Amino acid sequence: MAFFEILKEDKHTAARAGILHTAHGDVPTPIFMPVATRAALKAVPHHELDKKVQVPILLSNTYHLYLRPGTKILKEAGGLHRFMAWEKALLTDSGGFQVYSLQALTSINNEGITFRSHIDGSPHLFTPEKVVEIQRIIGSDIMMVLDECVGYPCSYSQAKQALERTHLWAQRSKKHFLQTQPLYGFEQYQFGIVQGSIYKDLRKASVEFLTSLDFDGYAIGGLAVGESEEQLYEITGFTADLLPKDKPRYLMGVGTPYNILRCIALGIDMFDCVMPTRNARHGGWFFSDGIRNLSNAKYAHDFSPIDPNSELEEDKRFSKAYIRHLYKTGELLVYYLASLHNLWFYLHLTKQAHYHILQGTFYEWYQEMLPKVGRKQ
Repeated sequence: MAFFEILKEDKHTAARAGILHTAHGDVPTPIFMPVATRAALKAVPHHELDKKVQVPILLSNTYHLYLRPGTKILKEAGGLHRFMAWEKALLTDSGGFQVYSLQALTSINNEGITFRSHIDGSPHLFTPEKVVEIQRIIGSDIMMVLDECVGYPCSYSQAKQALERTHLWAQRSKKHFLQTQPLYGFEQYQFGIVQGSIYKDLRKASVEFLTSLDFDGYAIGGLAVGESEEQLYEITGFTADLLPKDKPRYLMGVGTPYNILRCIALGIDMFDCVMPTRNARHGGWFFSDGIRNLSNAKYAHDFSPIDPNSELEEDKRFSKAYIRHLYKTGELLVYYLASLHNLWFYLHLTKQAHYHILQGTFYEWYQEMLPKVGRKQ
């Protein structure tokens, strides 16, 4: 059976419904992957989320897991699935973006990335080969190659230099992936990462080079780093159109429900973002009719359920006034309730997209939902 199977494509947009077949279960696409950076979701136990929402895949981060708990403990545990007691699929980012975000602690050359731990200042080196080996020890179902991410604004020459290094590293990553074997008896897959900032000729060159290496899937990186939303959609659509139709497409680090819907329509299959849990900690809740800050005073006397249309019992049990009270009193319960709701909503949104593509009603549903989900209430 092929790793990725397309079930149906929308007639009016580039959206498609598919399935990723992994050793830890099938993952229907489009899919939002909740972010368990350090092998844990923020404020919500992953097994509890799965019980309430049915989550087919989580994302964890190679950089953070390498530093803590470290590869020795992960190997002793038998890999990340066993360590965190998670039986479904896992994707691991390479750590390249985390190193990018810690630029003051890093130096980059063609060999790899030299960095100091943000925890204790100890020196480390990430090479493309080492990142593959770390992800073999982690045992993720899908591993990302090491890449160099540049921010925005970025000059053409800077973007081109980073792209050339990303391609060199991708080639070395693929070679080492083929020369090594999984450690825990199940197949792992490797994705390349398309870079090139906002420059279309660089994006095109990146797609051409990476597809020549025949990765199992392709991510679009280097977006949502400061460019405008219209630039995000323009580059995403342009790049997605160039990528192979029979391979999954992953847009890294994006974004709001509105962003996700727009990019599903552009042909993206996979998403991740810390926004559902990060916003939850600051009062931001996502609903099918827009975004609300439930810590605001206007909800102090609103005794209606959080969301009567939700599949979560908690959303029907508790009122908006109660949630506002929890924020104002600093009760930790609110972080659980808010994070649970937002993660449910993101997963519900991509599940609905999958359903409507299969039913042939995606375009109508998309046109109805798009203006609603981005509205601030």
